[in-house]
Amino acid sequence: MTATGPASGTVQGRVVGVFATSHSPGMTGFPERADAAQRDAVHDAFAELRCRIQALEPDAIIAVSVEHFSNFSLANLPAFAIATAGSYLGPVTAEMAAFLNIGQRRYPGHADLGEHVYRFALESEFDPALVQGDFEFDENFCVPLEFLDPRSRIPLVPVVVNGVNRPAPTPRRCYEFGRMLRAAVAAQHSAPRVVVLATGGLSHWVGMRESGQINESFDRDFLGRLSSGDAARLTDYRQEQIDEAGNGADEIRTWLVAAGAAGTGFDILTYEPVPAWLTGTAVAAARMP
Repeated sequence: MTATGPASGTVQGRVVGVFATSHSPGMTGFPERADAAQRDAVHDAFAELRCRIQALEPDAIIAVSVEHFSNFSLANLPAFAIATAGSYLGPVTAEMAAFLNIGQRRYPGHADLGEHVYRFALESEFDPALVQGDFEFDENFCVPLEFLDPRSRIPLVPVVVNGVNRPAPTPRRCYEFGRMLRAAVAAQHSAPRVVVLATGGLSHWVGMRESGQINESFDRDFLGRLSSGDAARLTDYRQEQIDEAGNGADEIRTWLVAAGAAGTGFDILTYEPVPAWLTGTAVAAARMP
């Protein structure tokens, strides 16, 4: 297979916006447990992001997150995966829908863009898993999209990064994967205007006795690096450093993909350490030219 570029006379694709958010279930499932000022700050930042995305009028969103064993397992857990279906069920079960307080629905997919990105990744020396059939969402995509596209109008290309079980792709590999995504978008014309949305993190502990703790210093340092846009600073993490922010902090890999796709620094719209949501919670937007 070969990557296909824009046909003569067509509009070349472009990444018009890059955003990153946390996806804590508490933001929709139990928002009332958080401090009111923190809750309002997070919700206001999501509202700002929603306005920005609407103004960009994207033809598709490449949504980058982790996968919490709703689809994959320890018997088959790819470092990267790209889904290419025409629609996706989310939340994955009625019980998950009730927990998240999000109505179960079919989210539209952009199959043409997904298939192109997969082919382009192979041509770029990446070897992601290909998900052509059923792929179901949990909080990974459902929570942020409930704020950002509540009517589920924008077609999606879901991309999964292993951020749930070691070993995981290195920070540098994640950043380079993001650069590949930007190049893939530029080499097609089925979706002229594309937004990249990363979700996950920041510091949190999943199923551990430390659950509810937040490593605020790690989070603020990471957001400082993200704001700077300095690729070297963003990608020089050792796994031991990430471990200090909990097993859930592995999800910063999705933000590194976003940073690679943007190739620039980010504005941090909010950061709130919210113990009630068990997560260091942030919303950020790339300073796109």
